[in-house]
Amino acid sequence: MQILTLGSGKGGVGKSLIAANLSIAIAQAGKNVVLVDLDLGGSNVHTILGFRSLAEGIGTYLSNTKLPFENIVLPTPYSGLRFIPGDAEIPGLANIKSFQKKKLMRKIFSLKADFVIIDLGAGTSYNILDFFLMSSAGLIVATPSLISILNAYLFLKNSVFRLMYSLFPKDSASYKHLEEMRREGSTLQKIYIPHILEWVKQMEPAIHRDFQDRISRFRPRLILNMLEDPKDDEKSKKLRRSVQEYLGLTMEHLGVIYRDDLQSIALNSRLPIIKYKPSSVLSQAIYRISDKLIQSEIEEEGFIDIADAEESFQTAALEAESDFQAKLYNLEELLHTGTLTTGDLVETIKSQHFELSQLKKENQLLKTKLARAIKQGYKP
Repeated sequence: MQILTLGSGKGGVGKSLIAANLSIAIAQAGKNVVLVDLDLGGSNVHTILGFRSLAEGIGTYLSNTKLPFENIVLPTPYSGLRFIPGDAEIPGLANIKSFQKKKLMRKIFSLKADFVIIDLGAGTSYNILDFFLMSSAGLIVATPSLISILNAYLFLKNSVFRLMYSLFPKDSASYKHLEEMRREGSTLQKIYIPHILEWVKQMEPAIHRDFQDRISRFRPRLILNMLEDPKDDEKSKKLRRSVQEYLGLTMEHLGVIYRDDLQSIALNSRLPIIKYKPSSVLSQAIYRISDKLIQSEIEEEGFIDIADAEESFQTAALEAESDFQAKLYNLEELLHTGTLTTGDLVETIKSQHFELSQLKKENQLLKTKLARAIKQGYKP
């Protein structure tokens, strides 16, 4: 069984939509898939799959000790895919207790499936990080916006810190060193993780070896969503360099997905986009990523090295160019058939221009904040 956890530093990046569509695509390839909605504060995957209402989910399972776990593993209209819904209506569900988290993890690990795909909530709470780290190759979903890229980096940084806290014995000097830095406020976010590990290596070599063994098997994979232009993928390379230099992690690029207004239409129709229009550029990107995930299942024993990671980013850049050309061709075809009027095209361009203007303002604000932080001696 391969567990795929989907995390993000912020909401609104399309994580749930990707999780639902990827699950269907992998199931269509003949795999036995279970999709788990673990966005416990805002569960909504059931609406993407077409469920109108659900009587039971993770919330009712955790609050009712007599409810068998099997009762919340539901069939779906899609062959090979089962679904475990969350439950956003139960107060406090986003902040489950440690024993509830461990209970849920045991049940997820006991599932009989080829793939278990877990949609997590946004943010970096301990619960979210612990669920994300259930997989050695979790998926990070981000958009090309500077804030989203920064939050993806911080999500991974917090994941590494969470690994340290879970692997360093509480009576060790290494754990106490982390705690001292944490008590100093923002120090943990400013310090280079390789510097911390160098300190641990010198003070407690055995703990360092154990941690290196675990971190070497942690290879997060990126999905860059909501692209408008091939140049947007350049942001992924900056993220990769930061992750490699400051966190000591090798990250793989699974692929890009362009923004598509058909997504909203599909949602309103209560259909996943790959069922609503499987030939769309967006759907084909989902299928392409699912193929890579299935292939990685076959090659799971071989951990990705730096050369393979570099190749994955080069491949994603080529895919971004190819998909952009396909998107332009589709627009031209719609114009010729009369499905899309010139007025519709003008409105689309105006809308994109407005979004670009907003992104530029956002970018300028972040540059100002970054310049101020550098002036104050901040280190990533």
